[in-house]
Amino acid sequence: MITYVKGKLVEKEPTHVIIETGGLGYHINITLNTYSAVKDQEDCMLFTHFHVKEDSQTLYGFSKKAERKTFKDLISISGVGPSTGLMILSSLSPKELQNAIATEDVKLIQSVKGIGAKTAQRIILELKGKIEKSILDGSVEVDSSVRSHNTIKDEALIALTTLGIAKAPAEKSIERVIRKIGTDITVEELIKQALKTA
Repeated sequence: MITYVKGKLVEKEPTHVIIETGGLGYHINITLNTYSAVKDQEDCMLFTHFHVKEDSQTLYGFSKKAERKTFKDLISISGVGPSTGLMILSSLSPKELQNAIATEDVKLIQSVKGIGAKTAQRIILELKGKIEKSILDGSVEVDSSVRSHNTIKDEALIALTTLGIAKAPAEKSIERVIRKIGTDITVEELIKQALKTA
């Protein structure tokens, strides 16, 4: 397993870099975020993921460990290959993607070229738990607006289930209200509106 490559930056393009180390030139596919982060300096270090298929062996490089972790999480999802993972992380920064997953913003993820509604929903479904766990243990920082938005949703859900509404319909009602009114809403208003649609 190649964890990182450190050496002389020989070539830099928006889609890849070539780093020479120990007399070998490594062709490493990169995201646009990493392209922006890699300065035109002689020395370069990228955290890598080595992807092996029957007919190819490919290196993917990232300027930060967090971006590499997000890439690995993405390609662990059925239907999301390395090319799609690179496309997503070239269109959205890891933080933007994490915010989109935490707030279940299907439209933002779907705005990435080649991502349909089903794939966007699958990404949210499969990574939401990981993102929330990372937020709780502090390894991922999400915008405070996202955190308060999720807290409001959680509080409203507890209130609705306490009032005797089943969890699944309560969650649907909350999502319906948020889609209609937006995230700038108080817990009280969210509960009132959700009760009307539940």
